[in-house]
Amino acid sequence: MNGHELISSPPRQSKTTATDANHFVLTFENNRFASELFGQFDQNLKLLEERLRIEAHPRGNSVAISGDVVATNQARRALDFLYGRLQSGGSIDTSDVEGAIRMAVAADDQLQLPTMEKKAKLTMAQISTRKKTIVARTPTQDAYIRALERSELVFGVGPAGTGKTYLAVAHAAQLLERGAVDRIVLSRPAVEAGERLGFLPGDMKEKVDPYLRPLYDALYDMMPGDKVERAITAGVIEIAPLAFMRGRTLANAAVILDEAQNTTSMQMKMFLTRLGENGRMIVTGDPSQVDLPRGVKSGLVEALQILRGVEGVSVVRFKDVDVVRHPMVARIVRAYEAQTAVHDESEQSDR
Repeated sequence: MNGHELISSPPRQSKTTATDANHFVLTFENNRFASELFGQFDQNLKLLEERLRIEAHPRGNSVAISGDVVATNQARRALDFLYGRLQSGGSIDTSDVEGAIRMAVAADDQLQLPTMEKKAKLTMAQISTRKKTIVARTPTQDAYIRALERSELVFGVGPAGTGKTYLAVAHAAQLLERGAVDRIVLSRPAVEAGERLGFLPGDMKEKVDPYLRPLYDALYDMMPGDKVERAITAGVIEIAPLAFMRGRTLANAAVILDEAQNTTSMQMKMFLTRLGENGRMIVTGDPSQVDLPRGVKSGLVEALQILRGVEGVSVVRFKDVDVVRHPMVARIVRAYEAQTAVHDESEQSDR
């Protein structure tokens, strides 16, 4: 994509010995990295075997890979990428292995991504802050991170557990650390789209904090806690309900609206028109989880229709296959989507 700086994976320092079309041995030069790569009790290799239906037999700092030629090459690329990450000072866990497998499979599914060199190395988009480096775990996350770098307004839409909000907050923290923006503004509708907070006990901060907690959690993952607290006190980081955005112009800021499916058309228009000079705006939500009263159109759904094709606007759509939480979450999402499809078909047949 234009305006993108692709991130290359570190050079590989492993040797491949081919013995036949679907069997080879990977040898890694650093024994400690090889041990971390294989995982405790070889759990990472077992995950490769389960997901790709191959056989992976470790011996010392080598692993023999056998099975279908496509699957074995996917395993090679996944291991190659993960080993490179260890070389560059990173660490890996089960979710990283899952992500590497997904990206390797995507290369053979011929997904048109600028981050894939088919049959060669895997390179994944990443977000780096002083506290943490986050690497894309699915092709859609990869496209999302690159859209965040490229576009002034990005919509990330799809089911829970796909990393929409987490990556948005990480990107905002990265922009702040780089000095690309002067502040971060995080917002979401509180309670309901109408934001009826009066019945809750406490002052305004105590009323809205529970609804903004996911944004706080993501921030503390990206930045040291003391710096987050100081930034909030100084107004460099602002976390507020959507109602507080009215009448403002947010210049030199990274602005995030979470749970946007619960905005009305008027609220969404109000929010989008807050964007000021040198501002970046990210809108996240799940159109299938609208809590608005019956008959009230979601501002997110409407905005996706109205802004289609507008210059500077990117829309990235996540699906159940992009869920990076517990595998059960993806199965739950698929079950609900299937039920919704059956319901929609039934309604159409009744007309």
